[in-house]
Amino acid sequence: MPYVNLQVAGPLTRKQKEEIVKEFTETLERVAGKPPEVTYIVIDEVSRENWAKGGKLLE
Repeated sequence: MPYVNLQVAGPLTRKQKEEIVKEFTETLERVAGKPPEVTYIVIDEVSRENWAKGGKLLE
């Protein structure tokens, strides 16, 4: 049972989430032979003020 936890800075649209889920699921099926019905994906949208890079907050 694959479990993918994707964290992104800022919000995504529903359409973007649908495409991400579709692509991740298809990749796991094609590469690892995992059927879609056993693949779980969680998308965490983290506020940009809670992400930092190079010692500075993104926002």
